[in-house]
Amino acid sequence: MAEKRAKSEDTSSAKREKEDKTVSQEQKYEYLDHTADVQLHAWGDDLKEAFEQCGVAMFGYMTELETVEESRTDSIEAEGDDMISLLYHFLDEFLFLFCAEPYFIIKRIRITEFDKINFKIKAEGYGETFDLSKHPQGTEVKAITYSNMQIYDEEGQHEVYVIIDI
Repeated sequence: MAEKRAKSEDTSSAKREKEDKTVSQEQKYEYLDHTADVQLHAWGDDLKEAFEQCGVAMFGYMTELETVEESRTDSIEAEGDDMISLLYHFLDEFLFLFCAEPYFIIKRIRITEFDKINFKIKAEGYGETFDLSKHPQGTEVKAITYSNMQIYDEEGQHEVYVIIDI
């Protein structure tokens, strides 16, 4: 499988949300080869952005995000016992949104609360109902896995690695 990079938009505050819809930034994720699965590698200026980018990467594997409009918003809450389980539950909640009918494909994620001490996240996903006539079908993501999940949150390095079951 070839390495894939995509472009989408990202904003960091509700006030800038409407203003920034026309501004596109470089996507901060990539897909890495992994036996029978795919590994998401995402990074950001902080760990919050790395989590957001990882969620977007998961949806980018399901379809071409350029075809997705931000006409709908849905919220998730996730909790964990540590940062690894928090990342797992964060992604799993967004995967559930896609799997529940009507299927919700997300183009952008914004974490509104990120509690690294109590391991809680609240986030919003922006996208639309998945439609095969509009959105090219990529690869189905069956599940998030704990296998080789990694989080780096140090000065100058905010990265996550997640293997998804496809």
